[in-house]
Amino acid sequence: MPSFDIVSRVDFQEIDNAINIALKEVSQRFDLKGSNSVIKREKEEIEINSSDDYKAKVVADLLKDKLVKRKVPLKNLIFSQPQPAAGGRAKIKAQIVQGISTEKAKEIIKEIKKMGFKVQAQIQGSQVRVSGKKIDDLQKCIAHLKGKDFGQALQFVNYRS
Repeated sequence: MPSFDIVSRVDFQEIDNAINIALKEVSQRFDLKGSNSVIKREKEEIEINSSDDYKAKVVADLLKDKLVKRKVPLKNLIFSQPQPAAGGRAKIKAQIVQGISTEKAKEIIKEIKKMGFKVQAQIQGSQVRVSGKKIDDLQKCIAHLKGKDFGQALQFVNYRS
């Protein structure tokens, strides 16, 4: 039976590349000289540390720009507001969202059922598997879901016919 999986993933190597490119640009920019800005990633969290709120926001915007250029979906990153850090500095944290939560999966399945195609959708851990007898129905389902905004970047993988 033809099927595909709906997942939400980010490429951590691309995130690391974007961080390295952003750090290189931060060290060369005149308006950020002397700010000792740092960007580091630990597992599924990015921390930006700079001399003040304004410079932390500038570095965060610079990082966002580099992430977009590396094709990392910003919908999978949740940035916090600048917070005070040690030594009168400011920090911004960004949480990296991986996988589809159960609530989002239920929302996706509800949308699939609302479309009226003859396909079945089921939650499998942090992904949703959609299967059906007709390949055309699966392709229409993908096209419809690409047009919807679920607040998270979705990828359609493991397409099997």
